[in-house]
Formats: sequence, C-alpha cells, structure tokens
Amino acid sequence: MSRWAVVLAGGVGSRFWPLSTPERPKQLLPLVTDKPLLYDTVQRLSTIVDPAHTLILTSVSLIKPIRKLLGNIPRENILAEPQPVGTAAALTWAALSIAQRDGEEATMLCVHADWAIGDDVVFRETLLRAEEVAIETHSLVTVGIVPTRPDPGFGYIQPSESDTGRPSRVKRFVEKPDRAKAEEMRNNGYLWNSGIFVWRVGDFLNEVDEHTPELAAALREGRTGDPEASRFFGSVVMPVSVDVGVLERTNKVVVVPGDFGWDDIGTWAALSRVRSKDEFGNVTSGDSHLLDCADNVVHADSGMVVMYGVNDLVVVTRNGLTLVTTTERASDLKRLVDSLSVSSPEKL
Repeated sequence: MSRWAVVLAGGVGSRFWPLSTPERPKQLLPLVTDKPLLYDTVQRLSTIVDPAHTLILTSVSLIKPIRKLLGNIPRENILAEPQPVGTAAALTWAALSIAQRDGEEATMLCVHADWAIGDDVVFRETLLRAEEVAIETHSLVTVGIVPTRPDPGFGYIQPSESDTGRPSRVKRFVEKPDRAKAEEMRNNGYLWNSGIFVWRVGDFLNEVDEHTPELAAALREGRTGDPEASRFFGSVVMPVSVDVGVLERTNKVVVVPGDFGWDDIGTWAALSRVRSKDEFGNVTSGDSHLLDCADNVVHADSGMVVMYGVNDLVVVTRNGLTLVTTTERASDLKRLVDSLSVSSPEKL
C-alpha cells in the first residue's frame, strides 16, 4: 500500500477581502498562525505522507507562489486546473495522476488548504483510521466532525448506526440547514460534513465511472492515456462537486467520526473561534488599541486601528484601504466585492 495526500488549494476566498486577492488568496494568508494556511496544512500531513507523495491542486496563476512557499514539494506535484469545474473533476484528475505514477492500489487522503485544526495528532490518527476502513471495506470514507454547536453554515451527515463513535455507512447527506434544524440534527447524532475524504484510488475511480456521467468523457480519456491537464479538461467536463456527483449517488460511503478541533476558516468572524482572544473576546492582529470593546475581529495589515466602545465588528486595514462590517455580515463580502468591481475596480 502506498499513501498519497491531495490538498485542494484553489479559489480566491473573497470573504477575506481586502486581505485576500486573486494573486494572494486565502490559502496563502497567515490567518490562524504566523504561517499561511496552505503551509500549515502540508506540514500537518508531513509526518504521515512524504512530500514526494503530496499533490497540490490549484490554479495556473498560483503555481509560482505555491512553489515558493512549499519548496519541498516537487514541481510536478503542483497540479494546476485550467479552469475550476468542481471538486469531483479535481479529485478524479488527482486520482488518475496517482494511478499513473503508483497504481490504483494507492490510497488518497484528501483535505482542503483552508482549515484550522486544534489537535494535529488526533487529526492524523483519524486519517489513518479512515484509511484502514477504506482498505478493509473498499469504501469511500469521509470524516464527519462531531459538532460543537448547531452551525447552519455546514452540511451534515447522518450515520446509519446510532453509535456515532464508530465507522458507519452514511444514511444521507444534508445541505446547510437553518439553525433550528441544525440543533435538532446535532442532538440526533448527525456529524458535520468536513470535506475530508480517504479512499483507494481504484475504488474512487470505479465509483466515478459508475455514478458520474458529468466526467465520463474525461475519465475515459484519463484512463486510456496520459492524464495531463489539456487532455483531461479538454474533454467534456461538467461542473459538479464530489459530494453531489459521487458520494450522494453511491451506497459505498462510510463515515468515520472525528473530534480534533476542526473548523472551516470561511469568514473573518470565524477567526474568533480559532485564534486567541483577549478577556473581552476580541481577536486582534497587527497594531491596534481597543477600549471598552468586546467580540471584535481586527486585522491591521497596515497602520493602526483604534476602537472605542463598539462590539461585534470586523475591521481590516490594508494598503490604505479599510473595511468595516459586522461579524454577522462578514459572511457576505462577495456581494460587496462584486459591487466594488463595478463601481471602483481600482480598489480591488
């Protein structure tokens, strides 16, 4: 058995504007530690996966900064998609690349580059347990996170077994619910859909072949020849996520529970859950001074931020530009960025 890691590192992360840009997206920003999220992700995996067996899936524009950041990852392991067409295509392309180099018996540990992990040791132990299950059962394994709150921002997984401490066949996936439904599902043993996947390359490709017509032509091209980007993505590839295109259509998905302080760093407000706070719940980075303030997120990339008597705000400064919003509205920055691209594109 040979083990590979696949790190999904595409996207811009517009909800971290103005710090994130197309040239320096979220995964290249030091949002949780003093190192970029992608760097932390690869380091976290390095004790169980050799850098030579680590693939980074990204966009063409990010090849150079990622090579500079991850000097121990071989150039041929940075796979650049010509255009984003969903996680099903990205992971299928990665699986074909691994199959060509190492055969279909190899395993894939698939993660995203923009997560916070509280306990790296338990995280790795959970991945290895998921790998054992994938090998023993020839299943597609997903790691479901034990919820710590009724969060409507996440998808949920219903295990078929009542004992959620053990691996279990997945009964169903649930898209992002409202808060009341999220509370009910949490009480009934549902798990968060983390997007962590583990499987044997051949098992995954077989399920794609059987259940994902959106990738039929690309898969056929990749399995009969060299799965280079121009051939794979030059075929008919319909955008679809791996959840919708594969996992929700097969009965071979097993969920392994995970409890290691996982969090999706999706918005500025999320930093209050994963970074150290002062005694009033404020999270700050850079030069700032707060008085009579509570539950704020401040990132001063340039200049100094002074706040007095305000709560629940997000304040970000960068290169003479200042963003001020509420922690509640911080999840909707894409609308703001889209409006600026029309009225003031020079601000982006």
